[in-house]
Amino acid sequence: MSRISTHVLDIARGRPAVDIPVRLEQRDVTASWRVIADMRTDSDGRCNQLLPENDDMPFGWYRLVFETEGYYTAQKTDALYPVIEIIFQVRNGESHFHMPVLLSPNGYTTYRGS
Repeated sequence: MSRISTHVLDIARGRPAVDIPVRLEQRDVTASWRVIADMRTDSDGRCNQLLPENDDMPFGWYRLVFETEGYYTAQKTDALYPVIEIIFQVRNGESHFHMPVLLSPNGYTTYRGS
């Protein structure tokens, strides 16, 4: 089964980042982005499966978009990044991507998880 998931941790607060809108997009042959999924992080800061059920994951470019502005506005915290975009490439034969985000008001980091 193909899978794209994410986990957002607020490292400044030491807890999961709850209720952040997350959008998964795929780049098409015209270099335009097509929305595949729209979700919000759950009570553990996760989106466990962003691909539609039984959807194959064709090779190409994908983008995860995290709308963080509302998250920080609700906390009455000024933040540098109102939106975070992570673009990654899926090659033939790859079927599982976990893309965690470690978030703070003035920075973020990401990596390919397991």
